[in-house]
Amino acid sequence: MYNKIPVNRYNKTLKMLNKVCPSPSVIFDLGVRNPFSDIMEKNHYKVYNTSGQDFDTNPKVDIPNDVDLVTGFEIIEHLVSPYTLLKNINAKKIFLTVPLKLWFANAYRNKDDERDRHYHEFEAWQFDWLLEKSGWKIIKKEFWKSPTNKIGFRPFLRLFTNRYYAVYAERTEEDFDNYYKGVLNL
Repeated sequence: MYNKIPVNRYNKTLKMLNKVCPSPSVIFDLGVRNPFSDIMEKNHYKVYNTSGQDFDTNPKVDIPNDVDLVTGFEIIEHLVSPYTLLKNINAKKIFLTVPLKLWFANAYRNKDDERDRHYHEFEAWQFDWLLEKSGWKIIKKEFWKSPTNKIGFRPFLRLFTNRYYAVYAERTEEDFDNYYKGVLNL
């Protein structure tokens, strides 16, 4: 089944999701079905997930017309070039979370699974800039800590250091219309 479920992070994600897009709403989640998909559905959201395609080689995503919000929870950091995917999302609203770069820990890398690696761990200003350059206007953002029950120097620092960055952003009606004019060559 699923690995350890990060209850604290999921609770914070759900709380912010309820603020920016209250249920019942329709969510298109970038990434395969996961424990948080189940949590959203239990909280009266309808959830579509992607099939696991490589967004670096295939950044076009077909989003159903009934979708209210596109989400991406810890997915963007796995892409070599997230700009193209973010630029091509044909939606008016997104809610994304990414891990922040920590001075005391290297970027995450699973040596047994080459797909389970972080190409990027962002500083907040870098992620803001990426969103703005790809056509999004940031409306709300939050920082979250990720404490662990382990003993040691890094677990101690995690008590005081933000680990995750959550951003809700929108496209203006004009930007959204211009995007479709470009896609449709109007």
